[in-house]
Amino acid sequence: MEERKSVSLSASQRAKVRRLAAPRELAPDEEGGELNIVPFLDIIVNILIFVLATVAVTFTASIETTPPASRGAGVRKDIESTALNLTVFIVNEGFSIKASGGNVAPGCQGLGPGVAIAKRDGRYDFAALNQCASKLKASNRDFEDERQVYITANPGTPYQTLVSVIDALRNDALKPGAILFDNVNFKVSL
Repeated sequence: MEERKSVSLSASQRAKVRRLAAPRELAPDEEGGELNIVPFLDIIVNILIFVLATVAVTFTASIETTPPASRGAGVRKDIESTALNLTVFIVNEGFSIKASGGNVAPGCQGLGPGVAIAKRDGRYDFAALNQCASKLKASNRDFEDERQVYITANPGTPYQTLVSVIDALRNDALKPGAILFDNVNFKVSL
């Protein structure tokens, strides 16, 4: 057996041995280290709360309509004679109304040129529009089952005005509770 000799180490060698033997903390990217995700979760929760607090809740209503369609050149005369084909033009002066017989005269009195229902005190007269449409529909028994109306508006017409016209044409003023025109179609003026 060999005898071990006691070797003395220098101060720098002892310091190096202590440094290497001392336990050390591992960096997060080294194997065995833990990633501290608490700050990351704090940021995510704060962003989530901010997004939920600032989301605007919107409620929308829809009105079922049919987009404008081009009419064929061959319109049958027998269908044309039994249809009212009511068209309401929303113009700056009021409502111009056209039916299968022609333009409706001012005041909804027969046929003739001009604005059928003029504005009253600078506002559209939706009650007069309803009464005129009811009167036109009641003018002929062939029009009783018709529920289609065409609406055309000038560019720049407020959306609320368009919706108010649709509402005015929906229920019959002469027969409470009866449907007047609930099938709304939009026409594009050229």
